[in-house]
Amino acid sequence: MHSPESPHQLAASPVRSAHEPPPADPGSVVGRVLDTIPFNRAHRLILLMVLLGAFFDVMEENSLGAVGPALKSVWNISTPELAFLQTVTIGAMIIGKVVTGVLGDHKGRRFALGFNLAVYCLGALVCALAPGYAVLAIGRFIVGLGLGGEIAAGMTILSELVSTKYRGAVVASLNVGAGGFGNVVSFGFAAVVLGPLGNFFGGPDNSWRWMFGLLVLPALLVLVYRRFLPETPRYLASRGRIDEANGVLTRLASGRLKDTGGPVTPYIQTVGGVVPKVEKVRLSEVFRGVLLRRTAALAVISWMTFGAQVTVLVLMPTILVEQGYTITKSLAFTMVMNLGSLFGAAAATWAALKLPRRLVITVGAGAACLAALAFGFLANTPALVLILGAAFQFFVLLLNSTIFAWAPELYPTRVRAFGTAMVAVQGNVAGAFVPIGAGLLLDHAGVVAVFVLIAVMYSVMAIASRFAPETHGRSLEDINSTTNEGVA
Repeated sequence: MHSPESPHQLAASPVRSAHEPPPADPGSVVGRVLDTIPFNRAHRLILLMVLLGAFFDVMEENSLGAVGPALKSVWNISTPELAFLQTVTIGAMIIGKVVTGVLGDHKGRRFALGFNLAVYCLGALVCALAPGYAVLAIGRFIVGLGLGGEIAAGMTILSELVSTKYRGAVVASLNVGAGGFGNVVSFGFAAVVLGPLGNFFGGPDNSWRWMFGLLVLPALLVLVYRRFLPETPRYLASRGRIDEANGVLTRLASGRLKDTGGPVTPYIQTVGGVVPKVEKVRLSEVFRGVLLRRTAALAVISWMTFGAQVTVLVLMPTILVEQGYTITKSLAFTMVMNLGSLFGAAAATWAALKLPRRLVITVGAGAACLAALAFGFLANTPALVLILGAAFQFFVLLLNSTIFAWAPELYPTRVRAFGTAMVAVQGNVAGAFVPIGAGLLLDHAGVVAVFVLIAVMYSVMAIASRFAPETHGRSLEDINSTTNEGVA
């Protein structure tokens, strides 16, 4: 006999009288069932697979900067030509996010993740084998298409596979693998491949190719792992695929991912075999009514924090060199500062479990504002550079990871992938344009002015957070139960 808390108790009897009410909405049933399933081995394996994808995403994203000096030397390309490769990558990432959002809502979350990895692997291989600049640019475009949607798709699938209690923490932890470990390890990996192992990989003429090529292998491994990654039962239920949704729920409840062909618990019931009405996907919905307000609020938030983060990542080595540090020291200092990112992502995971989203964003934005001003005015010794720089990166990743948790919660299942992608796109757009303005400001007004600008951006972020609903501790169905009626 099952306890009252068992998910199996939510599977209604298949026999119904004519006087009984119709079965509950499939999406609501899925939400209630998931809330009864503890975080188990199946969830941990799913999280690991998605985390690995995010980790390699950041590794590849940083690879161009690492091989830049070698490319300039071997192919004699200019700095603007090198910068153009990054522009191509970022532009493709924006397109990739949009494509992933569309695919995620029309074809499924699992399909979108597999698509991203396959495209990324192809692009990385093209980069490794590129005979010249033009082909390398094509390779970077293909890589960008794959990289663009990886994080957004991961945010969506994780938000739909776990209980309300753990949802925010699980999604926020995605940035532990991405911005946390990814940013730190990527620079170390590049230093080893291009440094001590450089001669083994063919010296300066070829070691950069291995830098790209080696990043294909773990991504292919993740592609194999994702054979076992299930589609989310929320998506399946929304598309009328009730038997499949029941199968995934049964596997999650058992703590296993492999389908052994055992009995499936009918959590979601149909009457007379009639499939519930399929939710129509109207992607434009994210730009109308209640969802428009949510999209706009998160877009502003993403612009501010991701624009500030990319600005600091791009300009920090230059800022340190202008303060008198050598290039080697400036790169080493930047890597050490990024350790703050790892702790910030970890703190966001805890905060998403315990604290309201708006509280974390508001307090974190205020702290990031103060950290930016402190760095701009006080970072005049190596110790202060490291301490204040790491503190700033801590709050940056705390905020970014909280956005990871918040964004997919604000959209109903039928447009969740696309809505989440639209929020993520804003970070890429900000990352493409904000550093340009900040660079001009650095040249004309100095370091302090740049960090004052960043402090202002975080102030705007704190204000924008008041225009999105609080989601902590609420089921996805409850948060989005009134979006069709225009009530937040």
